[in-house]
Amino acid sequence: MPHRGRAVLPGLCAGAQTVVTRGCTMASVEATAITLIMLLAVALSRFLAHVTRAPVPLVQIALGAAVFQLHLIEVDLDPEVFFVLLLPPLLFLDGWRIPKDELLREAPTILTLALGLVLFTVLGLGLCIHWLIPAMPLPVAFALAAALSPTDPVALSSITARTPMPPRMRRILQGESLFNDASGLVCMRVAVAAAVTGTFSLPNALGNFLWVALAGAAIGVTVTWLVSQTNAGPSVLLGDDGAAQILVTLLIPSGSYLLAEYFQCSGVLAAVAAGITMGFTPHSHWQAVTRIRRTAVWDTVQFAANGSIFVLLGQQIPSILAAAGQTVRITGHENPWWLGVYVVLIVAALGVLRFIWVAATLRLASLGKKRNDAAPPLPQGRVVLAMSLAGVRGAITLAGVLTLPLALTKGVPFPGRDLAIFLAAGVIVLGLLLATLALPRTLKGMSIEPDQVQLEAANRVRAAAADAGIAAVNEAANAMHDTDDDATVVQQARKRIVAAYQHRKTRYGDDSESPEVPAQADGIERALLLAGLRAERDEILAEGPALGLKEVALRKLAREIDLQEARHSS
Repeated sequence: MPHRGRAVLPGLCAGAQTVVTRGCTMASVEATAITLIMLLAVALSRFLAHVTRAPVPLVQIALGAAVFQLHLIEVDLDPEVFFVLLLPPLLFLDGWRIPKDELLREAPTILTLALGLVLFTVLGLGLCIHWLIPAMPLPVAFALAAALSPTDPVALSSITARTPMPPRMRRILQGESLFNDASGLVCMRVAVAAAVTGTFSLPNALGNFLWVALAGAAIGVTVTWLVSQTNAGPSVLLGDDGAAQILVTLLIPSGSYLLAEYFQCSGVLAAVAAGITMGFTPHSHWQAVTRIRRTAVWDTVQFAANGSIFVLLGQQIPSILAAAGQTVRITGHENPWWLGVYVVLIVAALGVLRFIWVAATLRLASLGKKRNDAAPPLPQGRVVLAMSLAGVRGAITLAGVLTLPLALTKGVPFPGRDLAIFLAAGVIVLGLLLATLALPRTLKGMSIEPDQVQLEAANRVRAAAADAGIAAVNEAANAMHDTDDDATVVQQARKRIVAAYQHRKTRYGDDSESPEVPAQADGIERALLLAGLRAERDEILAEGPALGLKEVALRKLAREIDLQEARHSS
């Protein structure tokens, strides 16, 4: 793909020492400018998405294309660097945050989609692409199909942000996207190896698949477990160093990925397994403030990394389109519009394959059966259609296809690489547009009943927690009886705190009217509390200096209000 005066990441400098020094300096300045512009585009995308009511990934792609047209950045990424910097944190975070109990409960359905559907897609779509474009070798067609098999949960969440989705459907789609990232990219690795070497052996491929999968997962689990053990000891003995602990969590995904790749196994699965293990690791030694900061830091990393991938996709699209006239000749045609035809046909084939597999999977899992008498069954046909439309492609597909090697073992250019990148980019954009238009309409009106069992369980847990709090307060108050004056103050404080716990226990105890009543009361109380807290903060910031409060104390009071607001807003 041609680029006009492009900046290369990472900057590579060679030659005489003076040239090296100057070249490295210029490359560093260019890389810094590119990074800042790209992150600014990512930040701006959320505002524009809110104004236009368009999905954030589509806005980010458009911003990337606009930035390219303005000649602000022109990037040719090193695929391996691209993979290491952006993908492991996203995969790690998905594995960390997915509910483990729900993951286990829906494991049969999730694995059927994440493994079975990926293999079905690779075989079916790979043969279809090779049939449509005979000039694309079969291993390359399989590699492209493998890159197209993973779905993107962030793009899906953006599309369905304004349209409620049945919770069980969302859990299954999240679990599928978590594991099909790994299985799809492992399949792509096997296909690329076959394309590069020119040979394919099914026993060797299966053995390689098992090695890269199992060893990669084992490395991810081991790294996270060791880090959590070494991180917990000093924290208990020396106190909670929140900044250091958060930094360590940021290093785990890339460290797991690089270690797995060093042993020639799946860094992708290592990052996923590390994230899942992190979810099982107890963090009781972490202070509450550190946990709040950690969540904020990881939310920012997720938004920046995923957004950067879509901005880079948009930045690449003008170059891809500019080279369409040359790329289309690989297919045996001269008119570039044939590439658009191929994109539409591939999207249609992906939809048909996914619809067939999802229909069979949901029939086996009996997803459409009602779970209890109070909740009507989900309409089977609409569930299949919605889950088929929800299979949008995004960051993982782009990252995967960009890692296709530039050349074979003997230096021969990798066959059809530019064509594969064009088709993958087209499928991502067209799939996002199709899901944006059709998925909300398909989900509209679906019955989404509250989970009565979970509401009742949550109320019981809150009541039990209130009992535990009352017992701890009484025990602590009894231990504070040093003097008569202290005893009076302690008892007054104890009564106020116990009264608050008793109020909570009354609301959530067995004598409460129904699970919905506490939930409604919580919503009303939360709204009133937030209104009061915001008024408190405004008064502190406005009147604090006039009343003689210094800036350090002012910030401390405002932060106390911020933490309370964050607690009641979550």
